[in-house]
Amino acid sequence: MDVLTKLQDVATHMNLEPDGEPAKQLPLAQEVAPCGQLIPKSPPNPPKNDMKSIGISHLIMPGGKTLPALKTMLTTACERDCYYCPFRAGRSYRRQTFKPDEMAKTFMDMHRAGMVKGLFLSSGIIKGGVTTQDKLIDTAEILRKKYQYKGYLHLKVMPGAEKDQVRRSMELANRLSVNLEAPNDKRLALLAPKKQFVEELIKPLEWIEQIRKNEQPVNSWNVRWPSSVTQFVVGGVGESDLELLIISELLIKKCKLQRIYYSAFSPIRDTPMENLPADHPMRQHRLYQTSFLFRDYGFDMEEMPFDQNGNLPLDEDPKMAWANTHLLENPVEVNRAQRSQLIRVPGVGPIGVKRILNARRQGKIQELSDLRKIGVPTKRLESYVLLDGKRPLRQMPLFPVK
Repeated sequence: MDVLTKLQDVATHMNLEPDGEPAKQLPLAQEVAPCGQLIPKSPPNPPKNDMKSIGISHLIMPGGKTLPALKTMLTTACERDCYYCPFRAGRSYRRQTFKPDEMAKTFMDMHRAGMVKGLFLSSGIIKGGVTTQDKLIDTAEILRKKYQYKGYLHLKVMPGAEKDQVRRSMELANRLSVNLEAPNDKRLALLAPKKQFVEELIKPLEWIEQIRKNEQPVNSWNVRWPSSVTQFVVGGVGESDLELLIISELLIKKCKLQRIYYSAFSPIRDTPMENLPADHPMRQHRLYQTSFLFRDYGFDMEEMPFDQNGNLPLDEDPKMAWANTHLLENPVEVNRAQRSQLIRVPGVGPIGVKRILNARRQGKIQELSDLRKIGVPTKRLESYVLLDGKRPLRQMPLFPVK
């Protein structure tokens, strides 16, 4: 079978694997794919030369730049029977497998042709996680050593991989991911009954951080350790937002994860969960917002607006909800507030805080226009700040807002 056909078969569900930066806003005119990834609506039978049809997507990188990357798998065969997964054992569809040297050559041919600049490489599990991880490592070594590839490489860590394999994967990759899928062992048993939550999934994430802290990357291809990420399937087994965010907050603090991905569940044909309803994509969006508040803004779990069932409101931004409770009557004085106070104001992020602190060294900030001049948007912050001791003057709309 030709390589193009194999890539197209593998790519059928690879849009479910998130990488790069999540979108800041919920995209419009999209649909929820299996496992919840939001994807653009596309023709049911894309042409063979369509880049997406062979697994090429544009990852959003830090700073907003995009990177064309091939997202693919060494094999879509798998011995695990995860109930939500399109690659689960026993599901009837055509499987494809690449050998490590074949995958490396295929990617480099695409790279030299200018089609891609990065590779996201995963795999189904065959003959156990150790054997499968060896094949992922072999592919990465061929790319780095034989082809002298120096670009972006994201490798999956397979359930059951050993610590030495994790270390070698770290020496070859820019990013590693270990997908937890569920927030605890009880929920995982309902999603993926053959996976072990602590031994197979949590422990590799701990190893990655231990190696980063205690070892020098002297054998790494670029003399730097990679970042690490994980992913959750949201809404398939009745877990609450609180359950997901408890483990998220712990992993951000303990394992220094660069990113946590949340994928709203949507059923896949011919799986045990095919008749369950899809989860609301806005829930995925709120979880992203909240995890960013933990990672970048100094918020903690007790400050989040959970309802009695442990879920976040779908109709309100969690940072705005906090501000409405705490800042409407006690606004932040922009000219005197510390960084930790400024960053909690709606509409102000890490870059905005830096600009405000720099501007204060030049003089007082007295008007909203002063903030706009330094690149700080003011639409959302007006109700929550003081400028030189005064509430900012707000321009009323010419016509009533309907």
